[in-house]
Amino acid sequence: MTLSNHKLETLANEAYEITATIREAVSASGVAEGLCVVFVPHTTAGLSITSFWDPKGLEDIHDDINRLVPTRIDFKHQFDTPQDAAGHVKSVIVGVSLTLIIMNGQPLLGHSQGVFFNEFDGPRQRQFFVKCSRD
Repeated sequence: MTLSNHKLETLANEAYEITATIREAVSASGVAEGLCVVFVPHTTAGLSITSFWDPKGLEDIHDDINRLVPTRIDFKHQFDTPQDAAGHVKSVIVGVSLTLIIMNGQPLLGHSQGVFFNEFDGPRQRQFFVKCSRD
């Protein structure tokens, strides 16, 4: 089993493709068949798998998430800002971990799928972890 920690500087309401980093972590792990868990230890960020072909698709996703959970001042909890409070809700909806199958030494993803780190607050210094293990 291997665990790697990766750093990321983010801006508010942005998505960052981390597929290449995950592929590198899986390759470095030496695991040919098994599982890869990606985890974000933040309460205002999340992970998603979606198409990487058109960056406008990511904008659409974030636009709709923002429509579903708008930044507003009437949240019952206000940690730092209304944006931070909205980020907590968005993070819960999107999720902070993904489990990928490792097959032939690579994460199993569809032809046009990529893994994205989603920042719902920011700007921030962020990190995410990748853990690979055999079956």
